[in-house]
Amino acid sequence: DDLADEMEDVDFDDEGADEPDAEAWETEEDDEGVEDSMEAQDDSEVTFSLHSASVFCVSLDPKTNTLAVTGGEDDKAFVWRLSDGELLFECSGHKDSVTCAGFSHDSVFVATGDMSGLIKVWRVDTKEEVWSFEVGDLEWMEWHPQAHVLLVGTADGNSWMWKIPSGDCKTFQGPACPATCGRILPDGKRAVVGYEDGTMRIWDLKQGTSLHVLKGQDGHQDPLTCVASNQDGSLIMTGSVDCHAKLINSATGKVVCVFKTESIAPKPSAGEGEEAESNSVESLGFCNVMPLAAVGYLDGTLAIYDLSTQSLRHKCQHESGIVQLLWEESSAVVYTCSLDGAVRLWDARSGKMISEYRGHSAEILDFAVNKDASIVVTTSGDHQAKVFCVQRPDR
Repeated sequence: DDLADEMEDVDFDDEGADEPDAEAWETEEDDEGVEDSMEAQDDSEVTFSLHSASVFCVSLDPKTNTLAVTGGEDDKAFVWRLSDGELLFECSGHKDSVTCAGFSHDSVFVATGDMSGLIKVWRVDTKEEVWSFEVGDLEWMEWHPQAHVLLVGTADGNSWMWKIPSGDCKTFQGPACPATCGRILPDGKRAVVGYEDGTMRIWDLKQGTSLHVLKGQDGHQDPLTCVASNQDGSLIMTGSVDCHAKLINSATGKVVCVFKTESIAPKPSAGEGEEAESNSVESLGFCNVMPLAAVGYLDGTLAIYDLSTQSLRHKCQHESGIVQLLWEESSAVVYTCSLDGAVRLWDARSGKMISEYRGHSAEILDFAVNKDASIVVTTSGDHQAKVFCVQRPDR
């Protein structure tokens, strides 16, 4: 009883608020409880556990959907088989956390990039390194949808484009701040790049010129976190730390509409001010079969917007922050992975959760869905990658 009385006098809210490590401590303690409950359930078919630290990224080979490449905090990247987790080869030689990894459109090459800016390309069939290059600190990396061309964005604001394996190079000079996200549009001729100063540019890849620049009121007030385009590339969506998602006509560079979080949740009172500031748009994407777009927020909200009426259609709440979302290629099903270590499938028409898969004992950091939406591959802070079978007879 005495102890209980003493505890009541302690004001937990303020304790340690000024200490920089306060948050880190809290999450570690919370994680222990979470880990116990998370470890109990493992819905995965295959676990890949050769990484010795957090696994940051995953990509599936587009041609056969039988291989995965994962990169991690252990400065390693591995190409492995989905069916049994068997290692095909290690992409060796990185000197920093491997944060980007992906296969070319025809699965001939796999590229891996680390935080320090060392990029390597390997030929998958021979397992041999065919090209490497060093740029500034790496922010993102993307293969061209139809060619052996690699595009990356760096912390100095530049975007680099190379032909692989010849190494012919072009650079696109952005503002003097990090190029935080980028995407090659489906026509293969243009790329959209978002920057830390809130601006967005649409680049002509052939000419190396900027077709449209969104800045000031048209741009975002905070760094861009993600960009996406619809299937024909006519619409672009940008997400930012400012919690806004902007819909942009890619031909004119004009903002069509702005989706704001205010329309989702009431503004927090001053007391909750700190919480409110930590929200941001983390991931977004377009549905291929209906005029819908999904936006995932750090506060755990998945918002489904109707593009034809430019209105919020559904709000799906997660207990913890959404890390990434992906749409199924040929249906109105959206997948989310979150900091609580679960993958969830949502029906965007009804806003209802279809199913949830668990197996990680820490947050999921990245995930990929195969072409026929039968398999999800996740990577996590628990040093593992997992393969989940998500096929359902009624879908």
